[in-house]
This record gives sequence, C-alpha cells and structure tokens, in this order.
Amino acid sequence: MLHRDKLSPALGANLSEQEIRKFDALAEAWWDPDGPFKTVLAFNAVRLQYIENTIDAHFSAPIGATDAVSGQPLTVLDLGCGAGLLAEPLARRGHQVTAIDASAHNIEVARRHAHRSGTRVTYRHCLAGALLQERRQFDVVLNTEVVEHVPDPRALLTECAHLLKPGGLLIVATLNRTIKSYLVGIIGAEYVLRALPRGTHDWNAFVTPTEIIRAIAPLGFEINDLTGMSYNPFSRRWRLSHSADVNYLLSARKL
Repeated sequence: MLHRDKLSPALGANLSEQEIRKFDALAEAWWDPDGPFKTVLAFNAVRLQYIENTIDAHFSAPIGATDAVSGQPLTVLDLGCGAGLLAEPLARRGHQVTAIDASAHNIEVARRHAHRSGTRVTYRHCLAGALLQERRQFDVVLNTEVVEHVPDPRALLTECAHLLKPGGLLIVATLNRTIKSYLVGIIGAEYVLRALPRGTHDWNAFVTPTEIIRAIAPLGFEINDLTGMSYNPFSRRWRLSHSADVNYLLSARKL
C-alpha cells in the first residue's frame, strides 16, 4: 500500500445517475446516528471531541479555526479519511481540510455527503506519497485507524512526519496489541456486537503506544499526550479513558 503513489481515477467522473443515488444513500447511512454505523458514529463523536480539544490547546485558539500566531486558518490532513466523519466537522470549524483515502469508493461517499451538506473539503483518492511528491505540508496531520492496516507502520509515520510543518500537531488513533484488545476489539466488536465486519482487524497488526513513540521520537517529535478510549456495552457509550489497553489516541508536536 505504501509503495503505490498513484491510484486509479476517482469514481466521480464516471458515475451513472443510479450510482450517484447509491453513493448518496451510503453517505446518509454512514452519517445516520440510528443507522447501521451508529456504533462507529458514537465512537467518532468522542474521538472528534479529543481531536478538536487537542488542536485548540496546541495552537492556543479556542475557536479552533485559526493559528493564534498567524491568524490564518489551520491546514489539516486527514489521512485515510473513510467517509469523512472527521474531515467534515473539522472543515465546518473553519479549518482547511485535505482528506485522502486509498479507496475511491470511500472518497466518493465522502464527496457526496460533503456536497449535500454544503461543506468544503478537498477530497483526493491518493496515498500520502502523492502529497509528498507535491511537497505539501500541513499544520495538523491525522492518522486515525490507519496505522494498524498498513504493512509498514514505521514508514507511514515517517511520511506523516514529512507532511507536517515544524511546530505542527500529529494525532494517531489506533488499537493497542494486548490480550484485552483482542477480546474487545476483535471478539467483541466483530463477533458479539457486530459493529464491524468480521476480519476488519488483524490483532498481530495492532500497534502499541511504545512502538509509535519509538518510531516518531527520532523524527523530531515531542509526545504531548496518550489517552485511551473505552466502550460500555450496557450504556452503549464511548468515553475517554486513562486506560490505553484497547483503543487509544496519541498526540505529538513536531519540533
């Protein structure tokens, strides 16, 4: 995955009216709080709150839209954006968001929803390597639920470092490799709750916080925070947690 800088063209240029309606329906399903992805949406809401608060604290801008020093809108890269669940709300806060994904299908779903909601996001069907070739850099790079799906996490984190401006903020969200994460993240999520399709995750590909820190520290990063996320199956609520045994978010500043 990391070695392919170019992908096939996005779907949008060659869609029939029937296909457009299909993507519109998928976009609505992804964003429906009572729909098939409601558990993912509940997870995303807590993750988004952490990201917004971390961005505000890092750039000392309570409104979240601008760099307090330059007064300019913050540039945000959402790497592996999926259906745009983070990209859209961040764009609505005033950030200039570029969102990329290896799946043309995901990009088309995200584009359709952004169009219908009137939200401006630059969606691109490409990998990080394409942006590196363009010498792009951003104030914020989000690497959420991606690093556990690539064959070389260290290479992906290195790409994130190169895509980030000095003083910029990197936020990584992923799953820890523990016994608990196997029971909760795979058995619970994929087989019991069926919140994700079976086979979505490979426990051996999960990445520990220590592995991420060891990968990015030599690249000139200072670790800001490590926060876990936990799910209560009885209340069906996600919350931030002191335990990083399963899901966790890590933020770091590029020096």
